[in-house]
Amino acid sequence: MRDFVKQPLLRRRILLAAPLAGLAAPAVRAQPAWPSQPIRIIVPYGPGGGTDLSIRILAPKLSAFLGQPIIIENRPGAGSTLGTDFVAKSPPDGSTFVHATLASTGIAAALYPRLPYDPVRDLAAVAPTVYVPLTLAVTQRGWNVSTAAELIETLRANPERYQYGSNGVGSTGHLANANFVTRIGARVLHVPYRSGSQTVAALLAGEIQFVQDIYGLLKPYHESGQVKCLFVTAEERSSLMPEVPTMREAGVPDYKAYSWFGLFTAAATPRPIVARMAAAVENALADPAIAARFVEMGTPGMPGWTPERFARYVAEEVVTWAPLVRASGATVE
Repeated sequence: MRDFVKQPLLRRRILLAAPLAGLAAPAVRAQPAWPSQPIRIIVPYGPGGGTDLSIRILAPKLSAFLGQPIIIENRPGAGSTLGTDFVAKSPPDGSTFVHATLASTGIAAALYPRLPYDPVRDLAAVAPTVYVPLTLAVTQRGWNVSTAAELIETLRANPERYQYGSNGVGSTGHLANANFVTRIGARVLHVPYRSGSQTVAALLAGEIQFVQDIYGLLKPYHESGQVKCLFVTAEERSSLMPEVPTMREAGVPDYKAYSWFGLFTAAATPRPIVARMAAAVENALADPAIAARFVEMGTPGMPGWTPERFARYVAEEVVTWAPLVRASGATVE
């Protein structure tokens, strides 16, 4: 009986509250679910390199997961820092991401005395995509070098006569080669290009004598005899090129030479957006066809990372690479 008596009073309270609820509803509807528009991913290198190819492999799966088109835009320049800075200064609304690299973050922080962004403070780490071990390849046009020992001897005996190429000042290839040259006590000129495809074209033509780049990018030319891969920088041989020794097997002084790629966005981007994009990357990397494609390229996927773990890793890379950049003698041109 008491419950029945209370019902009219309860009903009046509901009716009185209804106009207030109606006023609040538009404010809720004003926050559309993300994403509500196409998503742009900046590649801070020219087309044709590993950073570009790998995100284009992931893009269809990301688009299907998120329900919006993915637009890939190449913005090369300043050793990949131009495109990365563009995203660091973009509106933090989840509309723009960058497929950045170790070069754009850990290396750039030490290499550029006036870097226009802080890779830890100004970028939100979303998720790594692939790990990138390297191989050193020499041209087979214009000189006769076929082993690591011959390369080291030739470079030492001819200071500043030969040249190595990279995908730009401050790129992983630049630092890997600079560290290699320093460790063997040689002096070699650096020629920066805007993309991996340009660098490989110069190697094939004999305009430069050696590079360090992704296994999969150099493998076809190694197999055709246009270049020769002398060693890989990983601790174990690659299943893609099992005949190529590791740097230790080749008698090369140990040095760090690797990269990784990953997605970042502006630092103030809401965490739910960062988490959803990270989930989209995880979903794409779990696709067996994509995983197999990355293995074929020599750049295995990096699933299983949270944004928080990736952010910690990036901060650690900044600390790791600062002394290596100084020791290499590499400078911004």
